[in-house]
Amino acid sequence: MMKGLFLQNVIAVIWDFDRTLSPEYMQRPLFEAYGVDEKRFWREVHGLPAYYARAGVHVQPDTCYLGHLLTYVKAGLMPDLTNARLRELGGRIVFFPGVPELFDRLGAILRQPAFQEGDLRLEHYVVSTGIAELIRGTAIADRLAGIYASEFIEEPAMPGADLSGTPKPGPISQIAGFLDHTTKTRALFEINKGVNKHPDITVNDMIPEEERRVPFRNMIYIADGPSDIPSFSVVRKSGGLAYAVYDPVSDEQYEQAVRLHETLRVDMIGPADYRAESPTTKWLVLQVRRIAERIMEDRTRVLEGRVRPSPTHVGDDA
Repeated sequence: MMKGLFLQNVIAVIWDFDRTLSPEYMQRPLFEAYGVDEKRFWREVHGLPAYYARAGVHVQPDTCYLGHLLTYVKAGLMPDLTNARLRELGGRIVFFPGVPELFDRLGAILRQPAFQEGDLRLEHYVVSTGIAELIRGTAIADRLAGIYASEFIEEPAMPGADLSGTPKPGPISQIAGFLDHTTKTRALFEINKGVNKHPDITVNDMIPEEERRVPFRNMIYIADGPSDIPSFSVVRKSGGLAYAVYDPVSDEQYEQAVRLHETLRVDMIGPADYRAESPTTKWLVLQVRRIAERIMEDRTRVLEGRVRPSPTHVGDDA
């Protein structure tokens, strides 16, 4: 504590997106804008692994939808779909009740004088298998310290192209990068080590845990389903907290969350309702405050251990 690279004064709240912050898949506004049958699209996506397997090709079930979106663009079903258009459509994504207000409510905790003195900071991240540009267009984008999600290239650089210039705009045509449910854990380590804030650090660099920017014990990971078990495990194993949410109107999602809790995958479960009176909000407020108090207590112990009292005059009792 208080040595090495970072002050470790950051608390990170890390969010999944679909069915965690939003009751819908984030791609819904995209389908609606282009008149694409959403159910048909996902039905096709779910059939792709078996379809391509018959040609001896293995595709990732988590992310093959990205290539299928590009197929729709190429087929003229989503003409002129650019990154700017994706960001615009992100503004139509709906959230569970209380989402923007919760971010402000949690931030207010660290504005208390006791925590301001320690320069404690709260950072929110989204780590998602969804599309980064859609998230960048949402109402919460300006409250996020980072977004880890899939991205597209518009006009690719041709062989022999002058790479000193700026890429040309155009419809999306290639996948720039993606996250699946396993590689989401890589994003957690990037946040942990400070890669997102310091480009000279890479996720593979050796940094002692006690010197990393955001120790896992300062993290809370919030998601909705079994696909997030790898991320739940990484955070909890290293001393952080994991919370599973469920749509209050879905008995199936509730049972799923209960199973996660019963099998010790998460610390607690609650409804994806982020209004002030919600048990989810109350739990998050409590845990952010507890983490902040522990950081300050740790600092006090370090200070007391390093400061030696100065000599004092010895009284003459003779």
